[in-house]
Amino acid sequence: MSAARGRALRIALISALIPLSLTLVQCGNAPNAATLAANSQANTQVVAKTKVASSDTFDDRFPAPQFRDRFPSASESLLQRQMSDFSPKRAVQQPPEQAPYKVASLEPQVPYQRPQREDLTTLVSMKSSAFPYFGNNPASDAPFLNISKGDRRGHRSYSGRVYWQDETYSDSRVLVHMPEHFDVRKPGVIVVFFHGNGATLARDVRDRQLVPQQITDSGANAVLLAPQLAVDAADSSAGKFWQPGGLKRFMAESAEHLARLSGDPNSARAFANMPIVIVGYSGGFLPTAWSLEVGGISDRVRGVVLLDAVYGELDKFASWIESHRSGFFVSSYTHYTARRDRELMSMLRQKGITVSEGMDGPLRPGSVIFVETGDGITHRDYVTRAWTRNPLQDVLVKMSETPSLALTRVAATNSSASSR
Repeated sequence: MSAARGRALRIALISALIPLSLTLVQCGNAPNAATLAANSQANTQVVAKTKVASSDTFDDRFPAPQFRDRFPSASESLLQRQMSDFSPKRAVQQPPEQAPYKVASLEPQVPYQRPQREDLTTLVSMKSSAFPYFGNNPASDAPFLNISKGDRRGHRSYSGRVYWQDETYSDSRVLVHMPEHFDVRKPGVIVVFFHGNGATLARDVRDRQLVPQQITDSGANAVLLAPQLAVDAADSSAGKFWQPGGLKRFMAESAEHLARLSGDPNSARAFANMPIVIVGYSGGFLPTAWSLEVGGISDRVRGVVLLDAVYGELDKFASWIESHRSGFFVSSYTHYTARRDRELMSMLRQKGITVSEGMDGPLRPGSVIFVETGDGITHRDYVTRAWTRNPLQDVLVKMSETPSLALTRVAATNSSASSR
């Protein structure tokens, strides 16, 4: 009996060991420890992501753009933020009936909120500009470039100083300014500005004398052409404006450039017939006088403004005033030019032309106005402070308020009103 029981026990033990041995054979070697660790880390990340995904919200996944994202700071470039970067979020976050952006600013920074065209101020090279000039000086009928040194040619000025052609008389650029509000389809005017001695277009005409800004702030439908004369030199030479038809050629070439800059190439004809106002400051009297005398289009000149600039050529100014009674003439002066201004006034009165002394009244066709300014007014700052601050702006405001002068005022500004 005991032998039978022992045999049964051995059979049961063998039956238990056989499945265990088969299991070990199927599994092979034990899993690597590194593999276990990697799988454990992956499982932990999956669990963590699952927990986050189950607890976040729509706003967590698609946050609304912050104000700093919509509107770059002053140190950021607008090119770093494009509308397409935010458009999917705007479509989801913003209700259709609400405007996506509203900026409480006089100068919005978002590109699509800017006007289609802003003020345009640029430098354009023109063949018909004052320089370079290789003709004669009409005052002496001698070559303008009357000095040479090796390959260099230059001009000896009235003061005896020599200015070299390559440094002083080679810049053919013209400062062109077209205000944002300018409309070529409306009556307008082209302002031709002849700067004084020791000047450059960017440093002085644009930045110091603020001529483009004065034209914009006047609200007048006007554009600016300011040719570079002698570069940063004590010289008033007129260059090509000495030549018969010089102003006519300059205005014809300018019409093509203005048409392209306006975005309407077909407007060249309008610019070619637009009235002209010539403004001469200080040494700019010389190209002004010769343009009136031999420029070839004096009938297009609607007005002349001299800013402390009557240093000579009185007969040319008097002749234009006498023969163009539909235009206006304004000369404002300090003690530097007072003697010659009074001499010009006397010449005009002898011709029976009424002369007014003061800018208080309206500016009408035929107006001849002389304005003396006090001792506190300096010649250097005369373009920005004469009988009033920003005198060129004041002239354009008064001109545009007189319909018979055919100039439209298309924009009103507080600054223009306060300057009168």
